[in-house]
Amino acid sequence: MIRWLYERRLLSGLSILPSQICFMITGKDVEEAPGKLVEVSRWCVEISKAVTDSCEMAGGENNRGGIKGVTFHISTRGREDELSCIGRFREVSHFARLTLHHGQATETEGEGMDVHVAIGKSGREEITECIRKMARDGLSPGEVTEHAIEERLTFRYTPDLVIKTGGSHLTDFLIWQSVYSELFFSDVNWALFRKTDFLRALRDYQSRVRRFGR
Repeated sequence: MIRWLYERRLLSGLSILPSQICFMITGKDVEEAPGKLVEVSRWCVEISKAVTDSCEMAGGENNRGGIKGVTFHISTRGREDELSCIGRFREVSHFARLTLHHGQATETEGEGMDVHVAIGKSGREEITECIRKMARDGLSPGEVTEHAIEERLTFRYTPDLVIKTGGSHLTDFLIWQSVYSELFFSDVNWALFRKTDFLRALRDYQSRVRRFGR
């Protein structure tokens, strides 16, 4: 009961949400809590709707359209095929638009908020592939621009907020896209990550945005 009241208090204080969120987790994390990814995705949908509806009713500060997409990067250290819970991720498609990036395959199903699950993807590999594409396209050195790189990226969006749970380090995923992202480090392990922890991360993001990064 007390936790529910605290969640309500945190939620009522939100008016600005990140448009794109990225969670950095490990293969071990998802094996220990295979349903957590689905649960967190549902939180994103529910929180976005609640804050958007609240702001519209109050005629208050614009919340930038709510959460439009969330990405889960699962670091596997080259052991992508050992994940036994990939099938659980498909439950996300029951309430959101799921895009699963696994090996060389990309599968999309469902409708609603964009949810990307990137298994074992590397930012360095993504940039390297961009360079290969530019070479195949015959670009001259003068034609190699930021725009030329960005239009060849696999993940063509910029996360406003990157959340890292537990004690492991950040990976190089979205190394190009996240250069200006706000970072939030949670001491809570992924398996124990609660809705209150997520709401605290969103509150922290809102306070940074209102200070314009200061």
